[in-house]
Amino acid sequence: MLAMVCLVFSCTPSKDVVYFQDANQFETLVDDDSFTSKFKVDDLVSIHISTLDAEASAPFNLFRGAEEGGIRAEQVNYLVDKNGEIDFPVIGKVKIEGLSPSETKELLREKLADYLKDPIINIRIRNFTVTVMGAVSRPGTYPVNGEKISIMEALGLAGDITIKGRRDNVMVLRDFDGAKVYNRINLNSKEALKSPVYYLTQNDVVYVEPNKSGKTQSNLDQRASIAVSILSVLITSTVVLLTRN
Repeated sequence: MLAMVCLVFSCTPSKDVVYFQDANQFETLVDDDSFTSKFKVDDLVSIHISTLDAEASAPFNLFRGAEEGGIRAEQVNYLVDKNGEIDFPVIGKVKIEGLSPSETKELLREKLADYLKDPIINIRIRNFTVTVMGAVSRPGTYPVNGEKISIMEALGLAGDITIKGRRDNVMVLRDFDGAKVYNRINLNSKEALKSPVYYLTQNDVVYVEPNKSGKTQSNLDQRASIAVSILSVLITSTVVLLTRN
């Protein structure tokens, strides 16, 4: 009987767990396809330059170790320093903070014009991760293979929000121009697609806070833990007293 009562009071209304619930039948939800990730301080960036003349482009590619015994040397990644710059071979310091991969390609193509003809430039962020915490099935830090990831995809990696998590007030913590910026997004509404944090950037932290049911359960668990501790102390004290007598 007690279990049934707890179950009734812990139930979460369906309106609190349905994503994009105000979307109409057959409505097309258009998200922001113009979003592109921008390089930040402390990013690790992989840049590979290639041309028809492999010997000419070789000085612009750094590798760790030598190619011996059929084992290919590992290409060195570039760290975006506190000034937003990378130290690139031959051409020196290049500021890429705030630029997208495509913008960085164009900048490097301009700087390489005096050295190479029609270079092919491949750029990738090597340490693109997002962290999902709170009321999700598998909280943790997840690597991102592409150049962008939506908050829905990140929650999918974390096993989705649990029944005890709030979908209407998800917080995203983001590094922006050296400051920590907090944004909140309501995933119950289709307006979430227009949010500046619907697409995540590298090192974003997504936090799903518990709903009333989750908070109640947490309080019950905490009280139960305290009660068990107190009971354990009382039993131990009683045993000691009986033993002495």
